[in-house]
Amino acid sequence: MTVPNSLSQPTASPMGAARRVHADIPDDMAMLRAARDLTKDIANARGDIYWPDLLISAAVGYGSLAGAILSQSVPVAVLFAVVAVLALYRALLFIHELTHIHKNALPGFRTAWNVLVGIPMLTPSFMYEGVHTLHHKRTQYGTIEDPEYLPLALMKPWSLPAFVLIAALAPIALIIRCGILNPLGLLIPPLRKLVWERASALSINPDFRRKAPTGDFRKRVLWQEVGASLWALVLLASPAVIGWRPLLIALAIFSLVAVFNQLRTLVAHLWENDGEPMTVTAQYLDSVNVPPPGQIAELWAPVGLRYHALHHLMPSMPYHSLPEAHRRLAEHLGVDSTFHGANHKGMWPLVGRIARSTMMSR
Repeated sequence: MTVPNSLSQPTASPMGAARRVHADIPDDMAMLRAARDLTKDIANARGDIYWPDLLISAAVGYGSLAGAILSQSVPVAVLFAVVAVLALYRALLFIHELTHIHKNALPGFRTAWNVLVGIPMLTPSFMYEGVHTLHHKRTQYGTIEDPEYLPLALMKPWSLPAFVLIAALAPIALIIRCGILNPLGLLIPPLRKLVWERASALSINPDFRRKAPTGDFRKRVLWQEVGASLWALVLLASPAVIGWRPLLIALAIFSLVAVFNQLRTLVAHLWENDGEPMTVTAQYLDSVNVPPPGQIAELWAPVGLRYHALHHLMPSMPYHSLPEAHRRLAEHLGVDSTFHGANHKGMWPLVGRIARSTMMSR
């Protein structure tokens, strides 16, 4: 098939995989201008949306977590656990917004998120701040310098289930990192350096090495690290006081949150770049929108992440404005435009596409 606006793509493979996205696709300047000009009036983050969304998600999540722990009925506990996973997942994904909104846009929101979500879930915002923005750099996206990119569609078939299932170990790994390795790092500087470089970023690129924090960011890292380490120590000590049941149930729920997020990450891009710098339009087409009419994407890609490709066109656009921005651009550019090349029907067709591509890499 071909993408409109003369953005030629390779012919579909014999196995039925869709066209690949080429790094050298020329930029569609009409689309880029429209993205800039048609959305200026909705570009400000609204506290009357951010705050209630975060607070309700966190309250429902922790309330349901408590229900799962305290319930004596297995079906009721499972129901509470499902609600806890969805609500805490949504609350956790506000970390993505924190990396893009201006530091003065929502006073107190970053601190509140860390206290309510980041530290309790052992993923304080410093683990994403200063990392995710590298993924949006024009010359780094999809290259070896991108901490959030792996050419999954070009890897071996076993890499996909391994990529998703390894996330189940995240809660245990975070407890070890924050509760054991961090305190030991105070006594062993080389260990502290290793932990920061290799285990202080929400990245999927195993070759990524994080640089040491500086300036005001270093101060934020310090209090977030202390808070996360103290909470991890409390978790490690909790079985001696209240038994193993609360910790094991919480770990199971947080593991499901991590797996859910990893599955979403799997379909956030097409992962078809082999390391070459990409044009902005190529980056857009290598990313994924799952727009309405389907609504299930709001569960697995909440807080605006169902419009991930659009987010790559306008990274600072607040999540609550992305649906309207998508509507405006789709209407202005038309159904035959490049803009529609990043729209997909849902998670499983995307998983199937990537899986078929890995089968060709054997």
